Amino acid sequence: MNKIRKTGVLLILFLPMLVYSQEVKTNFTLDEAQQYAIEHNREVKNARDNVNISQEVVKEARSQGLPQVSGTLDFMTYFDYELEFDFGTGSSGGSDIDYSVLDAGDQEILNMLGGMFSSSEPIVMENQSSAVVQVNQLLFSGQYWVGLQTAKLAKELSQKSLSKTELEIKETVTNTYYIILITEHSFQILNDNIKNIERIYQHTSNMYQAGLAEKTDADQLSVNLSQLKNAANSVQRNITLSYSMLKFQLGVDPSQDVKLTETLDEILEKSNFQSSVLNELNLDENIDYQLVKGQVDITEKQVTLQKWAYSPTLVGFYSYTEKLQTTGLDMSPNHVAGFNLSVPIFSGGMRQSQLNQKKIELDIAQRNQSMVEDQLFLQESNLKFNLNTAVENYETQKENVKVAKEMYQSYENKYKQGVVSSLDLTQAHSNYLNAETDYTTATLELLQAQLKLDILNARL
Repeated sequence: MNKIRKTGVLLILFLPMLVYSQEVKTNFTLDEAQQYAIEHNREVKNARDNVNISQEVVKEARSQGLPQVSGTLDFMTYFDYELEFDFGTGSSGGSDIDYSVLDAGDQEILNMLGGMFSSSEPIVMENQSSAVVQVNQLLFSGQYWVGLQTAKLAKELSQKSLSKTELEIKETVTNTYYIILITEHSFQILNDNIKNIERIYQHTSNMYQAGLAEKTDADQLSVNLSQLKNAANSVQRNITLSYSMLKFQLGVDPSQDVKLTETLDEILEKSNFQSSVLNELNLDENIDYQLVKGQVDITEKQVTLQKWAYSPTLVGFYSYTEKLQTTGLDMSPNHVAGFNLSVPIFSGGMRQSQLNQKKIELDIAQRNQSMVEDQLFLQESNLKFNLNTAVENYETQKENVKVAKEMYQSYENKYKQGVVSSLDLTQAHSNYLNAETDYTTATLELLQAQLKLDILNARL
């Protein structure tokens, strides 16, 4: 029983860790890496939070047109101040009333008031407190409706910014994915060549020991082998650095192992370079154009908003006061309602200057939109030109690798037969490695050229 209980406790303690480890993804195709980055990349999360903020801004703008209810609680003390009334009902007593100017009716009123207060005790001003609830409702304001529309446009613009951020992260992840595959391909080629040169070096050393080869041949191959190993170590460090960069882009913990499950040949096979060249640019699908167009729309709303600054604003209000403590002279009502009409009359030219500023900003935004249109079409032409050039270069380098490899194999056979020297073999091997380097470079340039064109057309 004790063992069972201990096992149960251990499972409870380590189950969350097991579940977490199962949730962490480690193997990625290119599409999976892109989607994972969109969900976990911190830059995308910030852009998503900016969208959430813009949603709250819309709610804030809308709430300004809804009923506004406020409550106050007041308390006031007069420190028992005694209030006395003296209406000067007689000709004595220090009154400053000039009775000679009073008629019979005035005198009668003074006598009546004097009869009411002259014999009464002074009024003590007691503490006063009240609770007030007030409701305000905006009835008409042109600026309110335009402001609400502007907030909605700003929200849409933030969503477009989120889409742009996601597209940029996809581009970055895809580019890093390509670089890793290309670098690993180069590393594999170097390792294969190292093994081959090691066999030749061993064969040459044995021939030298038997007196059938020169020492310089073995030394030349030894230097070549050392250079290959140094190059392989450098490539291995680049692979490690690229994986660290990919983990950062994916939002994966640096200590987590990541494996790419899609090969370079698979990506090349499914890539349709000709289709990318034939596709025509649709401005409405381009994120940059959507952003600049959205900025024009917002600026137009700001011009309209500034025009409505000349219009009146009408607000209705209702107030209820509950008198918790009051004095004997309280004459304020419990219920108050009314309207407040605010009409702008003269601002010294301030509103006109603000309107002129917004009109100038609109002109600038519209020119920016026109420039972006021209730049995008020019960029499309350049990217299609680059992709066509990259395809041609890729095919050339692919054929060059095939020829260089055949020549190297031919020189290797001739070297084993003693027909060519180690220097000839080393030169043929160097030509082959250069051809492989040019091929991997051409492959990367081809994939990146298509990637940029896909980004332009928002097809990633």
